[in-house]
Amino acid sequence: MRLITFQHHGQIRLGAQIGESILDLNKANPALPADIFLLLSAGASALELAREALAEAKPHAFISLSEAILLAPVPHPGKILCIGHNYKGHIGIGKTEIPEYPNFFCKTANTIIGHQQPILVPRVTSQVDYEAELAVIIGKRGHDIPEAEAMDYIAGYSIFNDVSARDIQKRTSQWFLGKSFDTFGPLGPALVTKDEVPDPHCLDLELTVNGAPKQRTNTSDLIFSILFLVSYLSQVMTLDPGDIIATGTPAKLAEASNPQRFLKPGDIVSITIEKLGTLINLIQ
Repeated sequence: MRLITFQHHGQIRLGAQIGESILDLNKANPALPADIFLLLSAGASALELAREALAEAKPHAFISLSEAILLAPVPHPGKILCIGHNYKGHIGIGKTEIPEYPNFFCKTANTIIGHQQPILVPRVTSQVDYEAELAVIIGKRGHDIPEAEAMDYIAGYSIFNDVSARDIQKRTSQWFLGKSFDTFGPLGPALVTKDEVPDPHCLDLELTVNGAPKQRTNTSDLIFSILFLVSYLSQVMTLDPGDIIATGTPAKLAEASNPQRFLKPGDIVSITIEKLGTLINLIQ
C-alpha cells in the first residue's frame, strides 16, 4: 500500500493512494484510525484491515488526488535519526577506509514537510544543499532488536531530503543546527509498505535540480544495511512507530560538484526512488 497523510476540506486524514485516487481509510472502514501513528501502533492486523478496505472499496469512496493537499506521510515523527557517509562512494572527504561504525545525527520534527511543499531558504545561510535519502519508517515499538528480526519492526519506506545549511553545519563538529531549520526535511509522497518493496537494498535513486541530475546511485551501495541500522539504534534507544531512519546520501555526480552550486529560490528539487515514487519541492 501507499499510505498518505492528506488534507481535504480542512481536515487531516489518512489515506491509501492508487494512481490518481485516494481512499480515505477511516471513511471506508470506521474501525480504522484516521492517523498514521494510530494505524502503525495498532500493528499488523490494522494494516491488513486497511488492505481489505482498499480491496473492497467502492468507486464513490475515493477522491481525486488533485482535490487533496499531500502532507508528509508521517507528519510529526518522534525521532528523525540520520546516518552520514553510508554509501561506499561517499565515505567522507579524505577518507579511504570503510567506517567500522555508523555515524548518526538527529534532525528535529520542525523540519518535516510533504511533497510539493516549499523548502524555505533562511536569511542566515547562503549554502542550502540537498541530500537524497531512502527513509525507513518504524512500525512497531522495540528495544535491543536482533538484526535477524529487524524487518518485523519496519512498516515501510519513503523518500527523504536531508536539506542542510552547509555554512551553519560547518561551524562546529556537531551537524545538528545546520540540519534542523524549518522545512529542511521533505518526506514523501507516501509511506510504501514493506511488502511492496521486496529488497530495499536494490533500488535506483536519483536527485535532480531543475531537471539536471545531481545524485544517482543504487541502494546496493549502502555500507550499513537497513536491518543492521535498526538493530544498532535499538541497542541505545527504544524505537517507536513513526520514527524515521534516514539511511544516508550518495556522493554528488562529478558535474554537480565542480563547481558546487547551492540551492536558490525558484529551484525545483526532485528525488525519485524506484518503487517509492518521486518527491518534489520548490525552493522558496
